[in-house]
Amino acid sequence: MDRRSVIKHAGIAGVLAAGAAPAVHAQGATLRWRLASSFPKSLDTIFGAADAFAKKVGEMTGGKFVITTHAGGELMPPFGVLDGASNGTVEMAHTAPYYFFGKDPTFALDCAIPFGLNSRQMTAWMYEGNGLKLTREFYGNVGIVNFPMGNTGAQMGGWYRKEVKSVADIKGLKFRVGGFGGKVLERLGAVPQNIPGGEIYQALEKGTIDAAEWIGPYDDLKLGFNKVAPVYHYPGWWEGGPQLSLYVNKKAYDGLSSEYKAIVEAAASYAHSDMQAKYDYKNPGALKTLVGQGTKLVAFPNDVMAAAFKAAEEVYAELNASNPAWKKIYTDYATFRRDANLWFRFTEARFDGFMQAQKL
Repeated sequence: MDRRSVIKHAGIAGVLAAGAAPAVHAQGATLRWRLASSFPKSLDTIFGAADAFAKKVGEMTGGKFVITTHAGGELMPPFGVLDGASNGTVEMAHTAPYYFFGKDPTFALDCAIPFGLNSRQMTAWMYEGNGLKLTREFYGNVGIVNFPMGNTGAQMGGWYRKEVKSVADIKGLKFRVGGFGGKVLERLGAVPQNIPGGEIYQALEKGTIDAAEWIGPYDDLKLGFNKVAPVYHYPGWWEGGPQLSLYVNKKAYDGLSSEYKAIVEAAASYAHSDMQAKYDYKNPGALKTLVGQGTKLVAFPNDVMAAAFKAAEEVYAELNASNPAWKKIYTDYATFRRDANLWFRFTEARFDGFMQAQKL
């Protein structure tokens, strides 16, 4: 069901009240689905979005639609959830689509690419622009219906044993970096490692990797990265607004009533905004704690940012020439990015810059 038609005909209040509608209750027996996450349960923000979604679905259906959530590795490997949802091993998955850029770089456009959209821009492109329409067409090839379900906001640039002072310090760096950012960092000489969140600490502690990025202060503090690497670089230019996605097996989704489809959509939208709110609330206090424990905050040098931007544009140009699926979506994405940044330049950026310079 189209999102705009749901809101137009029912309004959000109508959607949220759908659990009381006779048509939903008339379905009789309780429907039970499983959702496989790519994340560990210890991360209450990012894994928690799946719990928030499942809880809301249950509330809106009066307990008639039960979704159990399963952490990465419980039903399948963290990076196995795409195939799991696609082939129907599970009905649903919650993940960061850029994990699957190795299958096709186009997956990353449903999550984050270096120097891409920030979180508000990503939500606008998905819901009001062509983002959801274009990515739905792409996912149709693998039997999945996708829904935006969470965003962390702009992320930090990760934890390092040694400070990065120039592009030269990137060369040979064994760096755990999620998704598409690794393709750009590779051009700067880094050796990217795609490691699930639950395995990063051990790899950093043992020296298997030299640096690692995850999300931001709240989650990074919980995972203890500051205990094994003292330098915390920023910003995570490869993840200016990474969006998480709910994957629903298409055959299972098509079998739902129109009411249940609307409820899935509404609950995913709720979890989408809930995750962002949690990160925006919890990150400030966590950052203070990290600094208090000796973490050294360091901005990436301008030459690193400039070199990374140039490398990213080169990668995108090559993909436009070689990957029709990428080009179709990226062309629309890049057009929206240009216009959105022009607008934000005169409003958000100026206001934020002024406020952050004040001593409040």
